[in-house]
Amino acid sequence: MVPLTDAPRQPRGRGPQQDRSRATRQRLLEAAVACLAELGWGGSTVSVVAERAGVSRGAAQHHFPTREDLFTAAVEHVAAERSAALRALLPAAGAADAGRAEGAGPVRAAATGGAGADAEKAAGGRAPAGTEATAGGAAAATPLADAATAAVVRGVVDLYTGPLFRAALQLWVAAANEEQLRPRVAALEARVGREAHRMTVALLGADESVPGVRETVQGFLDMARGLGLATLLTDDSARRDRVVTQWSHLLTTALSNPHPR
Repeated sequence: MVPLTDAPRQPRGRGPQQDRSRATRQRLLEAAVACLAELGWGGSTVSVVAERAGVSRGAAQHHFPTREDLFTAAVEHVAAERSAALRALLPAAGAADAGRAEGAGPVRAAATGGAGADAEKAAGGRAPAGTEATAGGAAAATPLADAATAAVVRGVVDLYTGPLFRAALQLWVAAANEEQLRPRVAALEARVGREAHRMTVALLGADESVPGVRETVQGFLDMARGLGLATLLTDDSARRDRVVTQWSHLLTTALSNPHPR
């Protein structure tokens, strides 16, 4: 008879326990961000965050021994969430590749279908109907392209007027007065700012080798941040819609008719 041997023992409970620990940490970070957005730095104590997360103060301090530890981690969480939200604006990789092949951003390329050159060829070299020839020989923006740019503008503005940006603003205020937070917030905000610029350039299909285009994109992002600041006091959606419409026209014109170097 073949002797029976014990099967290798698997560690009990370690996986679920780690999952619970990660879930608790995630709830604390999300609660910290929500408290910052709603209550500001002064009202966002560890006890308040723990209650919001549905955990004990002791459990909160197990993960984050000090308030600074908690909100430093919250800074990184907000930065990661904002970066993910920016990346989510980009279409699927295939659409992005098609946009690059057409020399336009993914969203603008999808809206125009890359048909501009074909339409002009079919018209015997003339600008297709719905566009106007400019002095430089380029066709002015069509309503279709303008709508595509408007989708990008609206998406970016929505990010800067949403809860993640409100939480980030509270972190800015806290970092201005808390020496321990300031270096981390400044570094992460610089990183998010660079990513926001890079994503917006990709979405719009902007050619930054053209003089003034980089500054135009940066001006748009500064405007979006300004709308986010204004929303803290009054949420004037009608005014914001008018600003979005105007910037859509400005960007469409600037990017469709770049000045040659």
